[in-house]
Amino acid sequence: MKETPAVPKPLKDLQTLCVHGAKDLNNSTRAVSVPIYQSATFAHPGVGQSAGYDYSRLQNPTREALEKTVAALEGGADAMAFSSGMAAMVVLMELFGPGDEIIASRDLYGGSVRLFDNVLKKNGVSVTYLHTGDIDAVRKRTGARTKAIFVETPTNPLMHVTDIRAVSGFAKENGILLIVDNTFLTPYFQQPILQGADAVIHSGTKYLGGHNDTLAGFLVVASNELSEKLRFLYKTVGACLPPFDAFLLLRGIKTLAIRMERHQRNAMEIARWLEKQPKVEKVYYVGLPAHPDYALSCGQTSGFGGMISFETDSEETARRILQNVKIIMFAESLGGVESLITYPILQTHADVPEEVRNQLGIHNRLLRLSVGIEDAGDLIADLEQAMGKPWGSAPYVRT
Repeated sequence: MKETPAVPKPLKDLQTLCVHGAKDLNNSTRAVSVPIYQSATFAHPGVGQSAGYDYSRLQNPTREALEKTVAALEGGADAMAFSSGMAAMVVLMELFGPGDEIIASRDLYGGSVRLFDNVLKKNGVSVTYLHTGDIDAVRKRTGARTKAIFVETPTNPLMHVTDIRAVSGFAKENGILLIVDNTFLTPYFQQPILQGADAVIHSGTKYLGGHNDTLAGFLVVASNELSEKLRFLYKTVGACLPPFDAFLLLRGIKTLAIRMERHQRNAMEIARWLEKQPKVEKVYYVGLPAHPDYALSCGQTSGFGGMISFETDSEETARRILQNVKIIMFAESLGGVESLITYPILQTHADVPEEVRNQLGIHNRLLRLSVGIEDAGDLIADLEQAMGKPWGSAPYVRT
């Protein structure tokens, strides 16, 4: 008689979970890497019977392995993988209807603002922007129509931090959903569901994929009830992640832990260097003790990530940097192994009204840097020469 294999205990260490994910080595092939099930449909064994998969818009074995991995990393009840982060946002927003209000972080990714101010507005849903790090402001603004609080922490691009536990406690008292965009820190450094969030959203294109080679998005939920609602919308809208892209995300997540550690180490070194540069007036990095939310970050995260924003002394300096970087690439997006520098006013936040951008501090001197995993000294030397100092004139020495 064949012995029933022992059920493995859940992997609690995130580094191990990143590598092994939710794959099942008790499958018939014993494949170490999750196979790509490039099939649109699946045959039924008989009438009223299913092998567990029917049609890939509903579920696919490769995507299922990815979703279980992301759910486990975030400590959620379920995860859904989408064709992009914005596709995930669109489905999430279908939870709300005419007359509903959402309170959102005022310093928010421009694509989210574009969706809120156009599509949601057309659908009769209003969005109020405020500093969600100010819990008193959130309390005062919440009304009978408020159905959700949407938080980015840290925010994009000014790196404001929201106390997830504080907002979660208030939201639960008032029957309001708390949604957290966890793209910047990933579950390796921050797990909002374990701090009380109802849903977490990711642009999987960024750190989870990690290689700037595919688009993806995720919704992770804390409850089966919310999962059922979103799964219905998921299969109805149909913006699911294809099998090959799911495979790429699984492969990317295997190195998430070591990549995030390297991103952070490089970012810390570069942020400290930027603080000392005469052409840089302000550095936004949550890992710097001078950051106003540094203590809060230390209490709710296990790391600070690889995203830095900084203000130059002039628009001319900002544009010179963008024009002259050699290793760092002037490109939209973030979270890949390659360092990318972005001009928010022309890229990520171009659709945000200029007067709003100026109020927030997103102006023509602000640059956002996604620090990659290259050598930190090379990246600093690149920034130095881009600011106007000849390449190699004074080699960077680590202190």
